[in-house]
Amino acid sequence: MPAHPKTVDFYAEDNIPVRIVRSTRRTKTISSQWKNERFVVSVPAALSESAERTFVEEMLKKYRQRKVNANLANSDDMLQQRAYQLDRRYTGGLARPVSVRWVSNQDKRWGSATLYERTIRLSNRLQYMPQWVQDYVLVHELCHLVEPADGHGPRFQALLDRFERRAEADIYLKAFSTGYRAYARESGQPQDDIDGFDDVD
Repeated sequence: MPAHPKTVDFYAEDNIPVRIVRSTRRTKTISSQWKNERFVVSVPAALSESAERTFVEEMLKKYRQRKVNANLANSDDMLQQRAYQLDRRYTGGLARPVSVRWVSNQDKRWGSATLYERTIRLSNRLQYMPQWVQDYVLVHELCHLVEPADGHGPRFQALLDRFERRAEADIYLKAFSTGYRAYARESGQPQDDIDGFDDVD
């Protein structure tokens, strides 16, 4: 076994699987990425072990902080705060949602709103999408609370048109749904599960 192997695998103290890749082509830069269910850190092969250890710990520290920030951004509290901000911006504060949260049991819709309880639920699959797409779905549901009798009628549409990236968000969500259905068919899922997300409700 070489004294200085090209790759080293270990688990960090918080059970993060780590792989160090020592590259002779890399002379100065150090990079990290999540790949194949591991945190991979690429370093110059010429680094001393102590310098390598320091850099790997620094990369792990940044990764942990990004993970914390992502969890905070995707919390129910943060989602509710965003809904309040979007309500003020796009509906003049008329929607007044009481509760806004992520749910894991919406397999056919991106979001839903309940008028009498004034609640909004978003599919947690939106957490993997850009924030402006999430915001569009939130605004869509806020518009339902403002115009409950209009369905997807002209007053509702006029209100939703205030969202600047509406057309772009519609295209993004439709493309995702198309890809989701194609993947479901190829992976042999039951036909009943392949409808995917056709629209925001």
